[in-house]
Amino acid sequence: MAKFSRIDVVLEMKKTGMVPVFYHQDINVCKSILKACYEGGARVFEFTNRGDFAHEVFAELVKYARKETPEMKMGVGSIIDAPTSSLYIQSGADFIVSPILNQEMAKACNRRKIAWMPGCGSLTEISQAEEWGAEVVKIFPAKQVGGPDFIKAVKGPCPWSHIMPTGGVTPEKEDIKQWIASGALCVGLGSQLFTKMENGDFNLKDTQQKTQNVIEWISELR
Repeated sequence: MAKFSRIDVVLEMKKTGMVPVFYHQDINVCKSILKACYEGGARVFEFTNRGDFAHEVFAELVKYARKETPEMKMGVGSIIDAPTSSLYIQSGADFIVSPILNQEMAKACNRRKIAWMPGCGSLTEISQAEEWGAEVVKIFPAKQVGGPDFIKAVKGPCPWSHIMPTGGVTPEKEDIKQWIASGALCVGLGSQLFTKMENGDFNLKDTQQKTQNVIEWISELR
């Protein structure tokens, strides 16, 4: 079951302002990336449900996180149905993220008091998600949906909405500035946070530094 409540998750998202989004089939790679993000200051981490047996990798990663990165809130993204949500909740997920809006997922997560963050692309979908109990909604793909201007427009009539853009967000100060200035609660950072070296290994020091930079920038910008 979840280690952290949905309130804990949302408050941590607001505090740090960023969520690393990562998947790899090798559990050891996942552990190394998780630790690098943690040492960079991240306290919320989204593992994406993409490869075969991804839930088994996540279950092992949660066990590792609870020992080595005890303050990290562990969630899962790319979930599109209630059964898969339940599978990951049973594996220790603290929150569930989806690229779509699905009421059955809302029911499954709300029943267990798990934070769920559905993907929305319009104000109508955002309002529907909030009616179904979502405290944070995901805008995905953020750039294509409308970028920072879209969030700013939504926050006009609905200043209470908590929005997490994911997809196209870069670990560069000017880009982060635009998202935070638009009113985003936090940002989801994927592939550009995790650079590889010539030998194919991930540059863990670089990931740690980028994570630290983004968190510091967000703190300054607020």
